[in-house]
Amino acid sequence: MRIRQINLFHSFGEFNVSVGREAYFLSPGADIQNILARVTGNNPSEILGRLGTFGSSNPNLYLINPNGIVLGKDASLDVQGSFVGTTTNGIQFGNQGVFSAKNPQAAPLLTINPSALLFNQINQNATIASQSRLGNGGLFASSGKSLLLVGGNVILDGTQMGVRGGSIEIGSVSGSGSVELISNGNGLQLGFSDAVLRSDVVLQNNAQIFAIADGDFGGGNIAIYTRNLDVRGNSLLRGGILAGLSTKAETQAGDIILNATGTVRVGEESQIANVVDTGALGNAGDIRITAGSLFLSDNARLRTTTFGQGNGGDLLISAQYKQ
Repeated sequence: MRIRQINLFHSFGEFNVSVGREAYFLSPGADIQNILARVTGNNPSEILGRLGTFGSSNPNLYLINPNGIVLGKDASLDVQGSFVGTTTNGIQFGNQGVFSAKNPQAAPLLTINPSALLFNQINQNATIASQSRLGNGGLFASSGKSLLLVGGNVILDGTQMGVRGGSIEIGSVSGSGSVELISNGNGLQLGFSDAVLRSDVVLQNNAQIFAIADGDFGGGNIAIYTRNLDVRGNSLLRGGILAGLSTKAETQAGDIILNATGTVRVGEESQIANVVDTGALGNAGDIRITAGSLFLSDNARLRTTTFGQGNGGDLLISAQYKQ
């Protein structure tokens, strides 16, 4: 363990959490803003229990394993800041240097916030796979914070993920390059350039991602950056405003952004929805889809609407079908 002003660094040869067990990272001082845990061995991390933080501050937690991350049915999060799970080789800190999982020298003087995820020496089998279920745990971020999963292929199999007022962002990478980490107030967001080659994201078997407005503060964003996105098996991406959580007509829900260099497929009763519920106040966010092609089948739905008091958002699609 090493402290560099606002950052706390951990290194592990392997890192796993068994079913029914918990692994918490202590923040020893009020100044700690980021806890970074890298895995330098050759095996993926299996998170089958609870992963969290506690202590003198509410830090962001970064779990870095270039070999992959597996989140089981009982996996859950108890992180006061934002959570980043990633198969990156290292994390860039501006011009100060890199906290690398592939070249695990002692952390240099990295005293600022992380600025980018660096991918090279890609392990094509380094996926992020989650089966975390709501009844057992579910992957939930603290209100106003972010939950980011960034790796090779990302497979959400029956997973429930959620946040109020914050953001859930998923990115898939298949080649070398960097993905920017952007601070947006209390949370984090991803910056994908066109130069970064992407892999695929799958939601299946009733996978659900919820990003709901946080009362009158609004917000709640979902963003997926991928090559191909497949949403199937009664899966759901849901934004908007729930009844009883807002008291102002001007409350603004966040957007759902799907950015694919290949194909977006939504099928098998699945839906992407940004909705103001009956009895709710405020405006729904947009659904914005950019893809090479878009296919809807088997009663799939895209909708942004209001059943309460307020306006529906826009449905914006930019796609070019190529035979």
